[in-house]
Amino acid sequence: MEGTTLDIRVQGPAAPAVVIDAKTYTLTPESVSVQAGIMAGEITGMRVVERIEKSSGRVVSPARLTGTLKLINTSTNQSVRLVAGKIQYLDDQWRSIEIEESRTDASFTFSAYGSERLDPGQQAAHGVDVVFPAEALKAKKLKGLRLTITYILFPYREEAISFGVSIGGQAD
Repeated sequence: MEGTTLDIRVQGPAAPAVVIDAKTYTLTPESVSVQAGIMAGEITGMRVVERIEKSSGRVVSPARLTGTLKLINTSTNQSVRLVAGKIQYLDDQWRSIEIEESRTDASFTFSAYGSERLDPGQQAAHGVDVVFPAEALKAKKLKGLRLTITYILFPYREEAISFGVSIGGQAD
């Protein structure tokens, strides 16, 4: 058979499906009121999620802290531009628990257009999703969190402009 090609496909056993377990740890309390200068609010729904390969116990996705940060500008005469936030994890001596070198710090930015500026009395909600130190999870030595919020103040002024007008004759 000249010019004929025979393709042979060998099929082995199918690879077993990898099952991923999401281990969720709640933080107590789940909701905490916060105050930083003229910014007040609360962080809610705090939990730590880690994804593990069920068959091997291998960590597929390292632990992350998630929650919602709700802030309100309590000033009567200043606007703020929200810049960034950072969470530090504290042990039983209120010392910082370090995050592994291969991971970034627990920072986040307020980058959604329009949500970073808060005029007096305005509020905003921001989802928090940051790295969590494996050491704190294994040893269960986490005793506190420190939330740092970076913002820029702007004087807020409202002024009225009055000017005279008169009604003239009817236009044709």
